[in-house]
Amino acid sequence: MIAYNRIPSGGVSTPSPPQSPLRSPRLRHGGGSGRLKVGRFLPASQQPRSFAQRWAWGLLSFVLRRQGIFLFAPLIYISGMLLYMGTVSLDVVVPDVISRPPAGSTYRSPQLFAKIRPDMDADNASAVLETVWKHPYRGGEWRPCINQSSGGLPDSNGYIYIEANGGLNQQRASICNAVAVAGYLNATLVIPNFNYHSIWRDSSKFKDIFDEDYFISTLKNDLRVVSKLPSYIMERFDHNMSNVHNFKVKAWSPIMYYKDTVLPRLLEERLIRISPFANRLSFDAPPAVQRLRCLANYEALRFSSPIKTIADKVVERMKERRVNNNGKYIAVHLRFEEDMVAFSCCVFDGGEEEKRDMDAARERGWRGKFTKPGRVIRPGANRINGKCPLTPLEVGLMLRGMGFGNETSIYLASGKIYRSEQNMAPLLEMFPLLQTKETLASADELAPFKNHSSRMAAIDYTVCLHSEVFVTTQGGNFPQILIGHRRFLNGGHSKTIRPDKRKLAVLFDNPKIGWKSFKRQMLSMRAHSDGKGIELKRPSDSIYTYPCPDCMCRTNSSEDLRSGAAL
Repeated sequence: MIAYNRIPSGGVSTPSPPQSPLRSPRLRHGGGSGRLKVGRFLPASQQPRSFAQRWAWGLLSFVLRRQGIFLFAPLIYISGMLLYMGTVSLDVVVPDVISRPPAGSTYRSPQLFAKIRPDMDADNASAVLETVWKHPYRGGEWRPCINQSSGGLPDSNGYIYIEANGGLNQQRASICNAVAVAGYLNATLVIPNFNYHSIWRDSSKFKDIFDEDYFISTLKNDLRVVSKLPSYIMERFDHNMSNVHNFKVKAWSPIMYYKDTVLPRLLEERLIRISPFANRLSFDAPPAVQRLRCLANYEALRFSSPIKTIADKVVERMKERRVNNNGKYIAVHLRFEEDMVAFSCCVFDGGEEEKRDMDAARERGWRGKFTKPGRVIRPGANRINGKCPLTPLEVGLMLRGMGFGNETSIYLASGKIYRSEQNMAPLLEMFPLLQTKETLASADELAPFKNHSSRMAAIDYTVCLHSEVFVTTQGGNFPQILIGHRRFLNGGHSKTIRPDKRKLAVLFDNPKIGWKSFKRQMLSMRAHSDGKGIELKRPSDSIYTYPCPDCMCRTNSSEDLRSGAAL
């Protein structure tokens, strides 16, 4: 057995067997204590000598012996941060932020009026009606050209009875659509029945609003119209209209629906009923159908003699009050009645009293529609989106900015203005010559129409139709049909101001705007309305608003006529 010397002798080096690898710092040869011997891993020249070095290596040895501490390190860190956040106040680092509502979301028109009024009064325009839409358009004008049939009518396929609902102009559209459907199906039209509505509360019949005899005679070459159903037809249904089959037609149905679905039942029963009949025919229809619509709307429908008589008187009195301007006046359709303000869900400057009034009006008119769970009302968003009705003050500011001076004669078409005495005061200050049907006609003259909203609306319709300029402040059937009728009478041009209420909301809410800047914006808006005065009907548009080209033909301008003569 050969022994290995730790120190080789005789200069002969004999290799020593390799040491077994250590499996853990806790294991040490020749000792039972679990303490780490630092010297076992470092040579003597690198042993820690200073206190800091010994402390660091002591900590390292503790961590190495207790590796499980790493499992708790994240928990210790989170606990420390929570402790820190709870003991340090952050109030000193949060700045005070003053936020302003989005532009256009707040009703500040009274403040704007007070600011710009001195400059506005000093810059009073005059004779603007002499220059509004004075020059003809290069493309020429349009003229009515509704061709009436002169041939005989074939035997009728049966009778159509419709029930029109809504206000005056919704009823008007229903009548025209019924004429188109009956003519297309070669049916006899019974004079439409008007439904009583809880909002309009008008019990008027067809003959109370329109000239029934004139309506029948105008359509006689194109359509058979009767005042009532013959007895032999009603006998089949026990003289009870509820026994007649009622078609529930979807809104904006194509004309082919009536041919494919309604006509077979009409041929079988000889009488059908369609109720309700508002907006039950699409605008996109063949030329023959459109011609019947045009004929009914612009030729056959004429207001009854009592309405026409009082309306013509109001028009003449309106012109007499403006003889210095050749009898010209502008008409404003103002929708600021209590129900309109309530339905818009907009906030004005009435405070708590206004809120109580609007809540009560919504509950009366719509019974819980605005208080359903989950429904959120955002008045500011409504104003920004142009859904708030213009107040009388805002209408006055807009018109003065568009160049209409305080000597301009204005006819106001409206219902009962909400808080009239307070809200109408600034408009009357800006336009002292403002008139209404109540100021132009006596109480006795208006008595037969007083409690009938459709008849009163017919008077307003006539006066607005003959004005030099028509101003609409809110959408709806009244301005839409009136715009089309004015186009029909004015060579295809509506001569209408349709303001951009989204833009107005921002301008009225601008505390820094001055009179000159405001006026420049309003003149631009008036010019835009002028440019949009002549528009052609697109497939999805209504002939009641866009009569060109379905109800009108083009007339060449004088320049075109001269060039044609030269050729």
